[in-house]
Amino acid sequence: MSLAAKYSAESVENKWYDYWMEHGYFHSEVDEREPYTIVIPPPNVTGVLHMGHMLNNTIQDVLIRRARLLGYNALWVPGTDHASIATEAKVVDKLKKDGIDKSDITREEFLEHAWEWTHKHGGIILEQLKKLGASCDWNRTKFTMDEDLSASVIKVFVDLYNKGLIYRGYRMVNWDPEALTTLSDEEVIYEEKQGSLFHLNYKIEGSDEHLTIATTRPETILGDTAICINPEDERYTHLKGKKAIVPICNRVIPIIEDEYVAMDFGTGCLKVTPAHDENDKELGDKHNLEVIDIFNDDASLNSFGLHYEGKDRFVVRKEIVKELKEIGALEKIEQYVNKVGTSERTKAVIEPKLSDQWFLNMKDISKPALDAVLNKDVNLVPEKFINTYRHWMENVRDWNISRQLWWGHQIPAYYFGDGEDDFVVAETREEALALAKDRSGNIDLTIEDLKQDPDVLDTWFSSWLWPISVFNGIMEPDNEDINYYYPTNDLVTAPEILFFWVARMIIAGYEYRDDKPFKNVYLTGIVRDKQRRKMSKSLGNSPDPIELMKSYGADGVRVGMLLSSPAGNDLMFDEDLCKQGSGFVNKIWNAYRLINGWEVSSEIEPSKTGAIAIEWYKNKFNSTLAEIEDHFSKYRISDALMSTYKLIWDDFCSWLLEMVKPAYGKPIDKKTFDGIIELLEDNLKILHPFVPFVSEEIWQHITERSPEEALIVSSWPKTEGFDAKMIKDFKFTSEVISGIRTIRKEKNISFKDSIAVSVINNENISTNFDAIISKLGNLSELNYVDAPLEGALTFRVKSNEYFLPMAGAINVEEEIAKIKEELSYTEGFLKSVQKKLSNERFVNNAPEQVVTIERNKEADALAKIETLKASLASLQ
Repeated sequence: MSLAAKYSAESVENKWYDYWMEHGYFHSEVDEREPYTIVIPPPNVTGVLHMGHMLNNTIQDVLIRRARLLGYNALWVPGTDHASIATEAKVVDKLKKDGIDKSDITREEFLEHAWEWTHKHGGIILEQLKKLGASCDWNRTKFTMDEDLSASVIKVFVDLYNKGLIYRGYRMVNWDPEALTTLSDEEVIYEEKQGSLFHLNYKIEGSDEHLTIATTRPETILGDTAICINPEDERYTHLKGKKAIVPICNRVIPIIEDEYVAMDFGTGCLKVTPAHDENDKELGDKHNLEVIDIFNDDASLNSFGLHYEGKDRFVVRKEIVKELKEIGALEKIEQYVNKVGTSERTKAVIEPKLSDQWFLNMKDISKPALDAVLNKDVNLVPEKFINTYRHWMENVRDWNISRQLWWGHQIPAYYFGDGEDDFVVAETREEALALAKDRSGNIDLTIEDLKQDPDVLDTWFSSWLWPISVFNGIMEPDNEDINYYYPTNDLVTAPEILFFWVARMIIAGYEYRDDKPFKNVYLTGIVRDKQRRKMSKSLGNSPDPIELMKSYGADGVRVGMLLSSPAGNDLMFDEDLCKQGSGFVNKIWNAYRLINGWEVSSEIEPSKTGAIAIEWYKNKFNSTLAEIEDHFSKYRISDALMSTYKLIWDDFCSWLLEMVKPAYGKPIDKKTFDGIIELLEDNLKILHPFVPFVSEEIWQHITERSPEEALIVSSWPKTEGFDAKMIKDFKFTSEVISGIRTIRKEKNISFKDSIAVSVINNENISTNFDAIISKLGNLSELNYVDAPLEGALTFRVKSNEYFLPMAGAINVEEEIAKIKEELSYTEGFLKSVQKKLSNERFVNNAPEQVVTIERNKEADALAKIETLKASLASLQ
């Protein structure tokens, strides 16, 4: 294969992804190896790739590719979530554009449209993940509405119902008036919003007196059924047992007493609207109050809204305030900031609503999942999330699992009579019929007599089974796949669904497998822009990942995402990171082009310089490999990449290749070249998880390889011992070379002209690298001396002094004048710094870090003055 002068990400990425797919490298079957399993957090079937997906799936791909190289039977299961609310909204919107209203068609007709939409759009995000290089086992792709996964969901519902854990109850729920469905507490996002606090006057029945009550929702007065005061509040003692009159609707309501009312908040009086506030509902139950629901499902007012019937709640809020003012019932309005619950999906403001819903009792079923995390059977990374997890689990509430939608898993409850309890729960209609006949005693019942509950299950009720159901472990609990691949190894996901999804999967794992679903949970940060804002379409601050990959290549974007992505901390994304990633990929490519361009000769003697250089790099590689392994063990993926990045960029490209590069027009000896290729191949192995495309391209170009020898299925380098002193000595050597090059540059001494250097070796540094110093510094000789050389420039590395004789190379008089000028400036700078540090007021009052900076300036100036004086002395 010819080697292109410029790396082409597009042609390389398409070529090797197709090659990997063609040879089935991503596919896994049960065998004798130890498995390593990841299940993808299934993206919504409605979704397209965004920056959060990019980060999450890049990390997963790094882990799975490394696991393959380590020899595990690596499996990454992909799939998508049916996303009940989001998908139904998309389908309803499409139908509207086609002139069809959901209410005008049957459920079956709607589902046909939903499946059509899903088949057309549902696979988009998975195809986009392939562009990223995601090495999922696409043969195992799952969808939460697949037949086997759906059967698993229904089976679990029936099982939990039969265990007495699922029940139907009339409870206060979160109602989304746009999606027309209930939501779980976790699907409600509370946002601080600027609003108003309305002070309203309620007349006391039979007197001219009134009570003033503060509310943020004046429209709900039409549902008031009591006013509550604290029994200890002396201001209202005289009102005990009396009644008040609700403005506008003129309903007479009791004044009740309860310690719940805070005397020091607002006016110390509370309007009680049991149908529209959870706390009010509890008060209503306690005091046997009437419950009046004033809202329709879409949050418009119903007949209890009187002349506001049919109008939207926010329209009514404006109009009712105007009416209250006109009748003298509005005392005042104050600006008020409060937290408003909004739907995670539709962004609509949530209405508390009393409704018959299905619930899962979470109290006992969640205990094993709490213990698993506290006992470290399941590891949360970073550990700071353990306290959050514990708080949620210790305060867990029953899970509202029903949704008023058509798209999703329809609840397997079948009604056979008119009574509230005239229903049975079964996996099939046939089983339901047999149960209904037994329950009712009516042997003439037919399947047509059964009416299935119209609601569907919360989407999370299917995804909490994901690590089990993708292996069909619910329907066939002892099958080969579930026994081999479960529990999975690592879950990579976002902290905001720690309870939504992670906790529930752990609960399901212990309930249905008596085991954890995964061993480790790596919680990524949120991708934010440079201003720390969360990326979103509405802000327009989120780049298109596909366009980024077109510009910088998938490898470049992967590196860019990971360079600033420590576990659990947010990623401040900057497109320059992808540019840096692309630059790294080009650095790797150009390094190989350099090596590939060398003429190799087996006729010349092996180079001693090459031998010491290769020995050093092997030690440096093994040292860095141990560092990388440690980072991976602690899920510091960003740090693992940075260690790899520095090894390749600094040590391999900038130092090793310079050390072994043959002179212009000369060949390199074969032994040195073979050693470099061996090191390059090890580099490519540790690079592959991060930059799979360019690494495979170079690997395949080095020599002709069979499919079994592809980089993706090669082997991770074994961690070996290393000589720490040799690494330390070379670090010293590199500083010496940099010092020589700096003087050459500053004094305009051509790098083509060789020079002699002498050293006083106070550090007793090994002479192993002298040949390297001579080559990279272009020295004619390197001498060890006991005393300073006269007429030479000097620099220091620690306590070693290096002397470069300048006679004839520079104008000594000009150089002396230049050094004196620099010395004078530095001494003046030192004097100003020391004056500041001698000021006790400054030292005592300035921040510690500011004082430290000044002390560092003093130390640097003193060191520089010493060096300048030494150079001056050597020239005079």
